[in-house]
Amino acid sequence: MAAQLLRTPLLSTAVIRSASTGTLEVKGPLSFWGGGRVNPLDTKKAEPVYEPATGRVLCDMVPCGPDEVEQAVKNAHAAYLKWSKLAGMERARVMLEAARIIREQRDEIAKVEVINNGKSITEARVDIDVAWQCIEYYAGLAGTLSGQHIQLPGGSFAYTRREPLGVCVGIGAWNYPFQIAAWKSAPALACGNAMVFKPSPMTPVTAVMLAEIYAQAGVPEGLFNVVQGGAETGSLLCHHPMVAKVSFTGSVPTGKKVMEISAKGVKPVTLELGGKSPLIIFKDSELENAVKGALMGNFLTQGEVCCNGTRVFVQREIMPQFLEEVVKRAKTITVGDPMQIATRMGALISRPHLERVLGFISQAKKEGARVLCGGEPFVPNDPNLKGGYFMSPCVLDNCRDDMTCVKEEIFGPVMSVLPFDTEEEVIERANNTTFGLAAGVFTRDIARAHRVVENLQAGTCFINNYNKTSVELPFGGYKMSGIGRENGQVAVEYYSQLKTVVVEKGDVESLF
Repeated sequence: MAAQLLRTPLLSTAVIRSASTGTLEVKGPLSFWGGGRVNPLDTKKAEPVYEPATGRVLCDMVPCGPDEVEQAVKNAHAAYLKWSKLAGMERARVMLEAARIIREQRDEIAKVEVINNGKSITEARVDIDVAWQCIEYYAGLAGTLSGQHIQLPGGSFAYTRREPLGVCVGIGAWNYPFQIAAWKSAPALACGNAMVFKPSPMTPVTAVMLAEIYAQAGVPEGLFNVVQGGAETGSLLCHHPMVAKVSFTGSVPTGKKVMEISAKGVKPVTLELGGKSPLIIFKDSELENAVKGALMGNFLTQGEVCCNGTRVFVQREIMPQFLEEVVKRAKTITVGDPMQIATRMGALISRPHLERVLGFISQAKKEGARVLCGGEPFVPNDPNLKGGYFMSPCVLDNCRDDMTCVKEEIFGPVMSVLPFDTEEEVIERANNTTFGLAAGVFTRDIARAHRVVENLQAGTCFINNYNKTSVELPFGGYKMSGIGRENGQVAVEYYSQLKTVVVEKGDVESLF
């Protein structure tokens, strides 16, 4: 049974512009394929989606079942057959138009992102900028995709063709809903693929806006589709025989399941998973910058960032000065209404997640850590925000490597600070983790900086800064932090395949 299509926008510009914290209501279907939003076939399993800053219901998310996943994948495959035949420059023109529309609608998309995710409007605007820059970057690469010519003996030759994979599945996370949808779709579309994207069930809204923007820009109907749902819907997508590749961002346990299911169909996967990244601050570092780096590496998006440097190793001689300064600044972080420009930390994604993060702090105290600031539920003065999921940013001292707060990913605004004495010692301790997503080092000794990062087991390393990621740079992890890379030229490798063609110009040499 075919689902009914709605071609009206999910949210009008006027509605978004007049919305503020606690006022927006999102009604109507949140899945999108075939050029429009799609009414669900069965609304019995509808789940409420909450606005983190207020705790009120923002909308209902209806998971897609087998029939709907089938429709979305078939739509994607039909669009792929058209899109893959276009020249790279033709694809680039459409993608550049999508980037232009996002730039134009930046403030509106950021506003909806804040309402659905809880992060500050200042951060959300940066996320939307990163999204259009990513699409623009891969539009620039679309016309450059090429193979290689190889000369063989006797005048024969071979050549390689870089070809698309087909229908790619993207599974997003709730901490960067719009940005991750762009990060996954941009290289996929540049290479000639179609995409079926499943956002997190907690942040289902802005991916639909991206689908509408791609449609407005002129992609074939069905090229970028959004199916809503949780684990069951994700499993259906990974199992589907017409899906050629899966790209997942999320937790390690879920990443393992995605890999296991995809392996049954021998589908390649890109996994961007968790982290417990080390940030190493040597005594000769510029302390002001090191403190800023630690704050940026722990409290962006309420600490809900996979590559955050949550294990802060500080050389013992400067530990008192570092702690004094970092605590002083953490105490001044403005927590509250994420729609206000002055706010620097908004609400965590959900009530259960807030309780989980607070549970880590309780456990840390039991194991001997000392709370230097924060780590408590925060109730803003605004009565509209009384039901929101806020907490004060937390700095933990007296930490040891064997503590739960140092070993496990908390995914909240919790910084664990640990002393160290020597370079050799801190490298060994920094690498003593199953994760390997990012790492950072602050020092004025440039030789030491390069020596240390050479020995750190992490996919992205920062010297004298932290959490500076650009779309031109590959992003991904070592060890259990994932497989494959997003962003940069190398992402083309993960959204295309090589065909080798051998051309004989002489007679066939045969043993028979």
